[in-house]
Amino acid sequence: MTLANLLSAEQIIPHMQARERWAAIVELTQLLVRVGKVKSEDEEVVLAALRRREETMSTGIGFGIAIPHASSDRVNEVVAAFGRAPEGIEFDSLDNAPVKFIVLFVVPKDQFQAHLRTLAAIAKLLNDRQVREALAGATTSEEILTIFQTKAGAKSGS
Repeated sequence: MTLANLLSAEQIIPHMQARERWAAIVELTQLLVRVGKVKSEDEEVVLAALRRREETMSTGIGFGIAIPHASSDRVNEVVAAFGRAPEGIEFDSLDNAPVKFIVLFVVPKDQFQAHLRTLAAIAKLLNDRQVREALAGATTSEEILTIFQTKAGAKSGS
């Protein structure tokens, strides 16, 4: 399960409005509602699951990356959104650095293995400095999606 498989251009925000952690999570969740990946009547339940996870420990993993995630019985497949915040967002990250790249995903409640595999694949991709540098230079959703498609292809080919 790669980001290239999970995302379309409309699931990417190249310039997030949010300036803090929870606003960023809300902004990305609302995007998933707008594109039909989460039903509008399920938005609050999904946000509550994300908040519970985030209150356990920040999903800001360092290097300007955050991966807010949760499992929910309100989705039937893994759904994801990506946001880029060039100015950085305070996320209470492990390294205390502002977050510039946020991947939010929600996994069906009973798919623990898919949850772990998705989290690992996203972390591995974004831990690559070249990927982060390319994302920092991208300005449109399409450019960001192309980076995920080419980097995921390069990773699986090696």
